[in-house]
Amino acid sequence: MRVIPASDVEAALDFESLVERLRQAFRRDIEVPVRHHHDIENPLGPEGTLLLMPAWQVGRHIGIKMVTIFPGNGEKNLPAVMGVYMLLNGKTGQPQALIDGPTLTVKRTAAASALASSYLSRPDCERLLMVGTGALAPHLILAHAAVRPICNVLIWGRNAEKAAKLARSLNRRDFRVEHTTDLEEAARGAHLISCATLSETPLIKGEWLTPGQHLDLVGAFKPDMRESDDVCIRKARVFVDTREGACKEGGDIVQPLADGILDAEDIAGDLFELTRGERAGRRYYDQITLFKSVGTAIEDLAAAQLVVERA
Repeated sequence: MRVIPASDVEAALDFESLVERLRQAFRRDIEVPVRHHHDIENPLGPEGTLLLMPAWQVGRHIGIKMVTIFPGNGEKNLPAVMGVYMLLNGKTGQPQALIDGPTLTVKRTAAASALASSYLSRPDCERLLMVGTGALAPHLILAHAAVRPICNVLIWGRNAEKAAKLARSLNRRDFRVEHTTDLEEAARGAHLISCATLSETPLIKGEWLTPGQHLDLVGAFKPDMRESDDVCIRKARVFVDTREGACKEGGDIVQPLADGILDAEDIAGDLFELTRGERAGRRYYDQITLFKSVGTAIEDLAAAQLVVERA
């Protein structure tokens, strides 16, 4: 069995290739049981989470990702998200590879948002606002830039110093990246807003949204977490990665459903329908679109297969 470290995963997964691999994966018949989601008591800090995410493609591969999420790890200089991915032979069940989980996860998560953006954001998007400064932030920025002509990026975070540091690391002459402390102004001026936080209260207000924007919501992975308010939901045409996952787990969808702000039938489409041409994405230039991602094992399996092919 091969052990594939983070550096090899990073090298294998360029966003152009990964976005296209995910596009093909959502068009195929891949079995995805409901993921196991367990809350783990943590006497030393905030409650942790254990996620088990299996998927298989008949006759080809079986995969399972084991992930832990401990929000308090930042205070210990540890990543909040850790885990591994195991890829097995789909005909014999023999383990083939043990792959670094965090790198695989951030890459496939960012690529899924970029895949959605390729259907939902305006083709001429140039200005991106990144809300959040965690491990996902730089990958989301680069993934969105792989499918749209992004050339101006603002980064906002609760910790302005971290936002400034991240901006400096990504800034270059043809790709301007700066940090901001004015979230409202940055949101009003962006073509595309991407959020990846653990916020329990809305950060983006619908009154800030302007015609033609695309809102990408990646964080807030539990029902009691939220990155957007009800006005965002009312103003936008809403899409999700998977209906089953988003309607059960992501607070930005779960809470509006529970409060009657959103009906399940009002969700315009998911990544299966978008990639298969069963639902239209952006319908007109001034439309506001919203995409909520909670993740699916389809993305992990597709990314792991690409890693094993290339690493």
